[in-house]
Amino acid sequence: MLAHSIVLFSLATLGFSAPLLVQRANPCFITGTVPLAAEVAAGLKSLQAVTCNTAVQVAPGVPDVISGGIAYSTIDFQKSNSSPLGFALKTFATPDDPADADLTVLQNQLNTYLAVEAGVRSQPKSGALLVKLKGPKFFLQFQIARVQAANGVQLSAADTVEHQLGKVTKNAVGASASELAQVQALAENI
Repeated sequence: MLAHSIVLFSLATLGFSAPLLVQRANPCFITGTVPLAAEVAAGLKSLQAVTCNTAVQVAPGVPDVISGGIAYSTIDFQKSNSSPLGFALKTFATPDDPADADLTVLQNQLNTYLAVEAGVRSQPKSGALLVKLKGPKFFLQFQIARVQAANGVQLSAADTVEHQLGKVTKNAVGASASELAQVQALAENI
């Protein structure tokens, strides 16, 4: 009986000394207190593999994020002197035949932008940055639509090249006529 009690006591002690693993209610990049819009919150599930580097801050209160080995800080439009769309045109270019583009890379780049966008949205007074952030994000969605269309993928109405083109042009803060013309030309090259 004494041995049985010692074993139970030992197991109980081990149980109490083991670290308690608690799943975070929010991903690591949601650091603010502002509630997310339902559409943004619903998209968080697709970003579960995104990790954070809290040693680097890419926006006020938002850590750097990594998806598929791509860190947002390495593709951050804020580091460019170009407009957000101009930066996106240079950084997220596809081959002449979009069917040859690396969809995985584009998706990981988009994941970092989606995660940073969600993180920025969770912060108070983030509207000015959010407006600019949308340009590259929508351009990445546009490029993904082009690649998928070029590969014969049937796209829903919200995912078509035309729909994404509209989002890019609507959110092309500070873009030049030349940059907008380049995007239009890309939309016609599928």
